[in-house]
Parts: sequence; structure tokens; C-alpha cells
Amino acid sequence: MLAQSPQSALARHPIWTDLALVVFLVAFVAVARLLPHAPGFLPVAASALFAGRVLRFPALAVVVPVAAMALSNLWLPTEDWRITTIGTLAISVAAFAGMLTRRWNGPLPVVAAVLSCSLIFFAASNFAVWAFSGMYPLTGAGLVQCYIAALPFLEKTVLGDLFWTGVLFGGAWLIQNGPALARRAS
Repeated sequence: MLAQSPQSALARHPIWTDLALVVFLVAFVAVARLLPHAPGFLPVAASALFAGRVLRFPALAVVVPVAAMALSNLWLPTEDWRITTIGTLAISVAAFAGMLTRRWNGPLPVVAAVLSCSLIFFAASNFAVWAFSGMYPLTGAGLVQCYIAALPFLEKTVLGDLFWTGVLFGGAWLIQNGPALARRAS
């Protein structure tokens, strides 16, 4: 019997594949947050949703947005810790949405999940800004003013979430189906 290489032994354990994907997604999101970008046009929610849908150990999906936000926040200007915490928790909802939509195939559940997550993040993060930033009066009118001022960010968040979801899921589809497509073309 031939001895197996350590690499092939590792490849048989799905946890290593999952951990490699988690590390990649955390690094990808952290770098994307640090590079110049349109406000809100980031792959954070898309990466969390993707991880929740594809990881063999879906509970690891929550690590993606939390670790990416914590890592990139080391180099970004700080906000009130309460705003940061609520924003991170709100963006982590996408990981749970990915887990919840695993049983349905096709793009419709993915699009519905990411759009829902965009709206949840908008509602929660701007509520936190209203409650803790001191920028708005702590009244109903102040809350409305905060949400109205944030509407341009909602558009960019939705567009970014849809774009990055397409990139991640489309890229995964190409990786899985590319060799078969190349065989058919030749």
C-alpha cells in the first residue's frame, strides 16, 4: 500500500477546505474595506451569505463578517463601539440567511436573502447611528431624519451586495463547471 501525502490526507477533511475558504473570505473582505471604494459598495454581506450557503460547517460562516470587520477596523477610523457592534451584528445576519436558504437552489433564494440582509443592515446600522452618534436628536423626527440622510447609502449597499453576491456565486459556479465547459468546447 502506498503512503499518502500529507496534502491528500488534509484534502479529505472538509474542515480544512472550509477553514481555507473562511481565511480567504476574511482577507478578501478586510482588504476590500481598506482599499478605496464607493461607500457601502463592499463584499461583506455577500461573503457572509456565500459562506453560509457553501461551507460544510456552516456555523463557521459567522466568523467571516465578524473577523473581517474586526481585522479591518484595526486600520480604519473608529466609530462609537456601540455603532460598530450593531453594524457587525447586522451584517452577520447574512451568514444566518445563507444557512437558512441552503435547502433552496437557484438564484432567487440568494437574491431574496441578500436584499433582505441589505435592508436589515440599513435599518439596524442607521438606528445605531441615530441612537449613539449624537448627530441627530433622539426623537422620532430625528430618527426619520437619520434614515432619510442614509438613503443614498442604501442604494450603494444594495448594488454592492448584489454585485459581490454575483461575483462570489458566479465565480464558484465557474470553478465547478469550467472544466466541463472546456471539455464541451473542444
